[in-house]
Amino acid sequence: MTAIPGIAPLATSARAAATWQLAVHGGAGVVERGSLTLEMDAAYRASLNQALEAGARVLRGGGTSLDAVVAAVRVLEDDPLFNAGRGAGFTAEGRNELDASIMDGSTRKAGAVAGVTRTKNPVSLARAVMEKSAHVMLGGAGADAFSLQQGLEQVDPGYFRTEERWRHFLQWRDQRAVVPDRTHAYGTVGAVALDQAGHLAAATSTGGLTGKRWGRVGDSPIIGAGTYAEDKICAVSATGTGEFFIRSSAARQLRDRIAWHRESVQVAANNTIKDIGDLGGEGALVALDARGRVAFAMNSPGMYRGSVGASTAARSAIYADEK
Repeated sequence: MTAIPGIAPLATSARAAATWQLAVHGGAGVVERGSLTLEMDAAYRASLNQALEAGARVLRGGGTSLDAVVAAVRVLEDDPLFNAGRGAGFTAEGRNELDASIMDGSTRKAGAVAGVTRTKNPVSLARAVMEKSAHVMLGGAGADAFSLQQGLEQVDPGYFRTEERWRHFLQWRDQRAVVPDRTHAYGTVGAVALDQAGHLAAATSTGGLTGKRWGRVGDSPIIGAGTYAEDKICAVSATGTGEFFIRSSAARQLRDRIAWHRESVQVAANNTIKDIGDLGGEGALVALDARGRVAFAMNSPGMYRGSVGASTAARSAIYADEK
C-alpha cells in the first residue's frame, strides 16, 4: 500500500471490518424552528430519507460509492422541494440553468457540467463527462449537446419550473431581493459515500442562485470547491455562497486539513466553514472520511441533511441544533 503523507494507514483489522456509509444534504439556509410548517418539515425529511434509502440500497448490495451518490442525488433532483433538477432557481432572464459535479475517490477522476438546460438529471451528465469524455467540465450548449449524444434523458425546459420557484423569481425581479426564500437560501443537493470496497465518492447538484446573471457559475460544479473525493482521506459536498467556497477552495481545503494537518473530519469541516465565514461567506457542507465517520458543519441556521450506514439507521435533520 502506498503511504499518504500525514495519513496513518488503516490497520489490517480495521480494513477487514470496513463497511459502508452514506450522507446527503439538500441545501442550507435560515431554517430555524418554526420557519417550516409541520407538513413541510415532514416532507423534507421524507425526501431526505428516500435519497438515503436509494443510496443505501446500492451500498447494502455491495455496489459502488459512485452508483450510490448518483442514486441519492437523482432522488433529490427529481423532488421539486429542492433547488436542483426539477425545482431549479431562475436566472435573471427567467431561465433554468443547472450545474452538477461528481468525483471518484479511487481514481480522482471527475466530471462536471454548468448551465445545463435539458438534461433531466444533471448529476448523470456530470458522470458521463467523467466516464465518456476526455474532459472534466462542459458548459452551456456544449454540455446539452453532449448529453443528447450520450442518450441521457432529455426534458423540455419547462419541466424544471415550479410555481414556488417562479414566485421567488418574480419576488427577486420586482424587489431585487437577493434571497427571496431564506429557508432555502443556498439551494444545492449532494451526497458522499463509502462503499464496502473502501472507495469514496462525492456528487453535488444545483439549480443555481435566483437572479444570477452573465452565465454565473457557483461552487457546485467546481472540483475542489463544492465537490471532492479521494480514497483513504475524505469525500466532500458543499452548499452556500458559492463565490466564497470557490475562493477558499473549500472541499480541497477540508481534504488538506485531514491529510496534512491530521485533523479529524469534524474538526476539518468546522475549520473550513470558519474560513469561509472569515471571508464573509455562509453555508454548510457534509464530509465523510475513510473510516466512515460523517461530519456536518454549517454557519447557517439550518441544513437539510441525513446519514445512514451499515450499522446505523437512517437519520435526517434540518435545524442547526439537531444532532
